[in-house]
Amino acid sequence: MARAAVSGRLGARLRWQAATLVERREETASAQTLVFDVPGWAGHLAGQHVDVRLTAEDGYSTQRSYSLASAQDADRLELTVQRVPDGEVSPYLIEGLAVGDRIEIRGPVGGWFVWRPEQREPVLLVAGGSGLVPLMAMIRAREAEGSRAPFRLLYSLREPADRLYAPDLERGSAGLDVTYVYTRSAPQGATRPPGRLAPADLVQWGWPPDFEPTVYVCGPTGFVEAAAVQLVAQGHDPGRIRTERFGPSGG
Repeated sequence: MARAAVSGRLGARLRWQAATLVERREETASAQTLVFDVPGWAGHLAGQHVDVRLTAEDGYSTQRSYSLASAQDADRLELTVQRVPDGEVSPYLIEGLAVGDRIEIRGPVGGWFVWRPEQREPVLLVAGGSGLVPLMAMIRAREAEGSRAPFRLLYSLREPADRLYAPDLERGSAGLDVTYVYTRSAPQGATRPPGRLAPADLVQWGWPPDFEPTVYVCGPTGFVEAAAVQLVAQGHDPGRIRTERFGPSGG
């Protein structure tokens, strides 16, 4: 029976499912969150991603992977899509897909870069740009589960206009600390001058290594590699550092 159940869940993850767009929210000038209804969705963990497939009338098909932005919520999924200039899929999802239209989704995918509600240790989230998306799913899952696990988020971005999920992060949550690390332009009154994420930021706004936090780092490849090196140099256990990176995909 157990083997049959596992096989069934695996089969569901490998099967393309119809997903209907039911809502869209503008996050920034170049990013939107798309809300899909996926009947029969088997559920997911915060940090996982899905494959999205688009098929044209002439049969041409293409697909991309997107991190889930939402906690588990019945048959609803949220994907935050950053428009890639000259991209193929992201411009269509943002500008061409209308409420009521259907696409295909497969997943969820991934079992390492996830946060599970039973985790009780401190968590450090380090995001570079749109790498915030799967980390936001973790923040939302923590809140949905009523978890008391302490979370700290370091969010590196170019300027205030690039902030994703600004209303959610401004509203905050007990036990969640949020620090913005602006790289090009900081808002008036900011105590930190613009600049790339530095070792001092991780020391000041992260958790000490002896607290044994689990660390999730997500962003462009260079950002993730630099942050991981800094964390290890500061004494964090490499086995507790989980990374997810993205690079050019054709958009």
